[in-house]
Amino acid sequence: MTDLPLTVRHETPADAAAIEKLHERAFGPGRYAKTAYRLREGVAPIASLSFVALVGTLVVGSIRLTPITIGQTPALLLGPLAVEQAFSLIGIGMSLIQRAVETAKAEGHQLILLVGDEPYYSRAGFVVMPKGRAEMPGPVDAQRVLVLELVPDALANVAGPVASLRLNAA
Repeated sequence: MTDLPLTVRHETPADAAAIEKLHERAFGPGRYAKTAYRLREGVAPIASLSFVALVGTLVVGSIRLTPITIGQTPALLLGPLAVEQAFSLIGIGMSLIQRAVETAKAEGHQLILLVGDEPYYSRAGFVVMPKGRAEMPGPVDAQRVLVLELVPDALANVAGPVASLRLNAA
């Protein structure tokens, strides 16, 4: 970790513009075509599971989790996780992941899914989703679909299409 004065706190509405600019710099305009972004489209991230990392008053990182289903099973989709390039190698991303995972577990969630690099996310306990268990709604390299069980055996009977879960839908 860093010796910089790092604060991780819940995202607030006042952070929205800084987070959007961070996403633009980190992922570029092509991010909207990615399957994970398409799953999040029109679905608000869960406020209690959305965090920012700050150095002083500067937002240098962000993580959000949104509700999804895998078949009939409720789960969370992690992402986007973004860290300013100048701060990318000092543990901020992992600090955000750990905070989000701990909070999700405390809130009683059972599974977190993401599309990302296994060598990085395995440090937080994520593993490649067993083959044929999660049908993504668009093109994705199956080796990049990762899952984390927040409770033992939460994945045991989970299989099916991954879909957005719109909370409070009428």
